[in-house]
Amino acid sequence: MRTFFTGLWLSSVLVAGVSAQTLSSPLPPDTPQPSGSALPHGQGAGVHSPLSPFAPLPKRTDVVAWSTLTDITTKVEKKRIVPVYPAPVAALHQKTLRLQGFMMPLEPGENQRHFLLASVPLTCGFCTPGGPESMVEVRTKTPVKYKLEAVVVEGTFHVLQNDPYGLYYRITNAVGVP
Repeated sequence: MRTFFTGLWLSSVLVAGVSAQTLSSPLPPDTPQPSGSALPHGQGAGVHSPLSPFAPLPKRTDVVAWSTLTDITTKVEKKRIVPVYPAPVAALHQKTLRLQGFMMPLEPGENQRHFLLASVPLTCGFCTPGGPESMVEVRTKTPVKYKLEAVVVEGTFHVLQNDPYGLYYRITNAVGVP
């Protein structure tokens, strides 16, 4: 199904003559690319299509950029893929900071206390999602109202070393920021 949507998206982009907004830092030059496609496949921040019905993330100077969080590498350790964080990312551990992204609820309801924050809207059929480095688990002090548009949260940021769910980042004691 994902291949179908990726093909549909690529066809739409080629027909419309527009290019997608790549949100992440490029992969290192020695990284092998998937054959037949320059689109990211579960790595980086993902691609927000100009055909998306959702507005892209507005520029803000008070949030950590997704290009910072997605500029990591991975290695295989004991049959698991684990992240290798560069110094600027590792330095964010236990810091209070702000993140901007799109909500993916993990519980039912209009007000959310536990959700994923993603660099691209995961409900967009035209956008290509990134990998685990493009999502942050959020646990809030007070509920944040679910919306399709981008949200900003502030809280204690955690760089995860061995999360059982394969997450790379978490933010706790978060609050919604206008």
